[in-house]
Amino acid sequence: MTKWVTQVGLAEVPHVSAESKEAYERSLMPHEREARVRGIPSMGAGAIYPVPEEDIVCAPFQIPLFYRHVFALDVGWNKTAALWAAIDPETDIAYLYSEYYRGEAEPPIHAQAIKSRGDWIPGVIDPASRGRGQKDGEQLLQIYTALGLHLIPANNAVESGLYEVWTRLSAGKLKVFNTLQNFLSEFRIYRRDEKGKIVKANDHLMDCVRYFCVSGIAVSSQRPPDQWGGLVGRPKHLINYNPLEYAQVNTPQNVAVNRSQWLPHSNR
Repeated sequence: MTKWVTQVGLAEVPHVSAESKEAYERSLMPHEREARVRGIPSMGAGAIYPVPEEDIVCAPFQIPLFYRHVFALDVGWNKTAALWAAIDPETDIAYLYSEYYRGEAEPPIHAQAIKSRGDWIPGVIDPASRGRGQKDGEQLLQIYTALGLHLIPANNAVESGLYEVWTRLSAGKLKVFNTLQNFLSEFRIYRRDEKGKIVKANDHLMDCVRYFCVSGIAVSSQRPPDQWGGLVGRPKHLINYNPLEYAQVNTPQNVAVNRSQWLPHSNR
């Protein structure tokens, strides 16, 4: 019996429009394109996020008070890591601005360091923390919640999470402060092996950014107004505003103001 293999790439499929082909290719992770678009067998070795570092790194800046914040937490005895993000609600750009990276310490020590960044900030945590302990099998999610952290389990779907991170990186919707050296060190070596498997070494903050993109954005929260300490950076619609006072100040003195005509909730 004779056998043969015909290799056909997406470009050779006549009934699919050029626009559809381009859209499909853009939807793929970089390691999938050789196989799915060109028909070339590939196991996908190499960088998981092949994005130039200079495209995602930015200098630190004072984060406006109306940005939404969240942190992601990956726990373990050998290394516990946390990553903080602030999201611009107008542009949907997320900025990774702080990190925590420490090993061989008890949960109260980690919790204190995390709360020092803002005990009001909600977080998402490795869902495996619900059923494992650093040393004695205790449920770490319950421990950290009891220590004052506001946490929910993250979605730990790996491939879909990688795609969410990649989508934000490629669209310019995820930026990293250049002071996050541990994050950048992991980012540079985060890769797949020759069999297409993720190399599970020094990837704690890479897990955190995945938790953030999949589950953290939805639970992010703005700093409570009582901690703003003024109106600098505050959205205009949140500033205390008295329409009657505004009208009185901006109306000539010889013109009477009939408040019943324009103040709907006034008594007539």
